[in-house]
Amino acid sequence: MAPKPPHLLLAILVIFSIQTFKGRARTLKPEHQQSFSSSLQKLEGVHKGQTAEGLLDLKKYLMKFGYYPSDATLTSSDFDDHLELALKTYQKFFRLNVTGNLDSSTTQQMMIPRCGEPDIINPPPSTEPNSTESKHKKFHMVAHYDFGSAKWPPSKYALTYTFGRGVQVFDLNTLRSVCADAFQKWAEVSSFTFTEATDGASADIVIAFYSGDHGDQYSFDGPGKILAHGFFPQDGRLYYDADENWSTDPTMDQTDLESVSVHEMGHLLGLRHSNDPAAIMYPSLQIGTKKRDLTQADIDGIHALYTN
Repeated sequence: MAPKPPHLLLAILVIFSIQTFKGRARTLKPEHQQSFSSSLQKLEGVHKGQTAEGLLDLKKYLMKFGYYPSDATLTSSDFDDHLELALKTYQKFFRLNVTGNLDSSTTQQMMIPRCGEPDIINPPPSTEPNSTESKHKKFHMVAHYDFGSAKWPPSKYALTYTFGRGVQVFDLNTLRSVCADAFQKWAEVSSFTFTEATDGASADIVIAFYSGDHGDQYSFDGPGKILAHGFFPQDGRLYYDADENWSTDPTMDQTDLESVSVHEMGHLLGLRHSNDPAAIMYPSLQIGTKKRDLTQADIDGIHALYTN
């Protein structure tokens, strides 16, 4: 058989490369986010007592972030008492007008990309008394910062970290530089130090990018919704959604890697979400913005957690 001419081999290689790129690009389409966003917009104006397609997905969203009772049965598309209370609590947390209705300011907030950790860790069960006032007391949040009981013991203040096997989004040197800068923000206001572990050594913290289901029961959902999640002490996992449009110097349609890293590292140390929009520990981050510096609320939070 005669050898294929060079131009034909080049054409085959180009076609193969294009097909490979297309296969990767399929995971980057924001179809789920577009569906969720359009569903929310169609629900604007729906109120208690009504039934509407999309309310079930809204309940799942609010349950995921701690607003809707975690033991409630999610089967109906009715706008019930639980949904009204969940919306009021969500609106209160994000400093919106507390109406219990799905108004435009609420849907716009829900469409902002955010951290995958819940805002309320222990919502009241669905069997709580029907009094809205008593339920709101159960949902009380600290004004500027929140934390639980999970924290690192004094013997583990010198933390090590490593980069796990996952999807390569940045070259390792770039990722190292960004994470080192982000860790330093917390080191400057606490007793913690952060050192990259030597090759092959175990580490307290593992950092990686993943797509979709990555084995920790918190699947990523493609671009534009959940950006990352960092687990509370002493778990030590920090995972980013590889399908986001990441950047170290974002334009209007990109997500800043360092901003998200500083936030998730706060979770690694034990901090929960703040309802102060200026704080690093605020759950949402607008695309194209940089938010890399700790506020006094963040500093107060880490000091309170490790002095109690």
